[in-house]
Amino acid sequence: MKTVVVLGGAYAGARAVQILSKGLPEGWRIILVDRNTHINHVYVFPRLAVLPGHEHKGFVPFDKLLTPTRDRDLCLHALVQSVHSSYVVLDRSFPDRGILTSELQYDYLIYALGSRLPAPLDLWGSHPQSGKTLKDAEVLKPYTGTKQDGVAWLKAHQEVIKNSESILVVGGGALGIQFATDIYAIHPGKDITLLHSRHRLLPRFDEKMHTEILDTLIACNIQVILGERLDTRSVLEGRTKFNGRGQRVIKTLQGREVAADLILLCTGQKPNTHFLSEMDPRCVNPHDGLAHVLRTMQLGTLPTSHSKEVETTPYPNIFVVGDAADAFGAIPAGHTAYYQGEVAARNILRLIRRSGLSQNKEENSSEEEPLEDYMPGLPAIKISLGLTKSAYQANGVVRTSDDGVPDLNAAAIWAFFGYEVEKDEDMYA
Repeated sequence: MKTVVVLGGAYAGARAVQILSKGLPEGWRIILVDRNTHINHVYVFPRLAVLPGHEHKGFVPFDKLLTPTRDRDLCLHALVQSVHSSYVVLDRSFPDRGILTSELQYDYLIYALGSRLPAPLDLWGSHPQSGKTLKDAEVLKPYTGTKQDGVAWLKAHQEVIKNSESILVVGGGALGIQFATDIYAIHPGKDITLLHSRHRLLPRFDEKMHTEILDTLIACNIQVILGERLDTRSVLEGRTKFNGRGQRVIKTLQGREVAADLILLCTGQKPNTHFLSEMDPRCVNPHDGLAHVLRTMQLGTLPTSHSKEVETTPYPNIFVVGDAADAFGAIPAGHTAYYQGEVAARNILRLIRRSGLSQNKEENSSEEEPLEDYMPGLPAIKISLGLTKSAYQANGVVRTSDDGVPDLNAAAIWAFFGYEVEKDEDMYA
């Protein structure tokens, strides 16, 4: 059977599956592969890692994502081992579901494996533990990608924060800002410091965002250190330093020392593109780890001095979307990944029609239909500044609101993935 494999079922992959499931002709199937048993709604994770009682809302089942009438479509909980031009290798087979080997052949592939999250949100990384950076913490229990494991991880993170009197947040991006303001809102008595290497917060956005966020941080009595970069040598194992109070001491490159019970390293998000670079090193930029893509979101190779003006690709059947793709200046965010997933899915449907594999004569008449180009919109963001306040920028306009709710309206994403949520208990699935 002709197959479209989608690796990764978060924002980009999930949207691609929704479009493919409505448009694929007879004789085609979707196989969605994800290392998690549930969709991880990462947007709410910073809040859930601090505020108790809502952890279960960040993990949405996959089962409503696939169209029930398309029983040939599959969702597999597996780890990817390698990617090749016509097949992927998983860590196991699924004989009970008709997948007899670990090699999964495909006609088209959507690579939506995103990026590795910073340590304070990397559920697949180290287990939260007080007294060390989360990056260096000892792994207490192997993480398997289940909802139960995810909930336990977030609860452990909550306890670490609760038991730490002083907290240093390294990185003034959206994650660091949300952590700092949420910790203040939920544990107002703690000593919180935010260290950011640049002189401006969120520099890709309007300066009004920086001003609004900085004013809020100051109002929360959060110490803000701008323009100083962490000396990473001070957090390396074997170079740890503690003061007389048992606090971890780090240094900036400028020589400043900062002490805290807990250090949250909210920097260093890395694209998950190693499978692509192993398949063909020409496809991944060695400087930033991003996959090179055409405007059609098809995987390409990095331009050379001999490259043609009109770019082509040796991998017309492979699409890369989301945080893993170098998508023409698009910010790495769920909403940009969503639209990239749409473009990739629609282009696959067009390629299928163009190749004449559809049995529908009317569709075959559009065989010369050009592929769609992805065009990123203006940078947009919404960032929480405590339990109710938020700042956002859309279409170049900066505004604030004070109508937030503790769980960041997590039920909305459940509805997007096909679940009707009438009460909190519905989100324990």
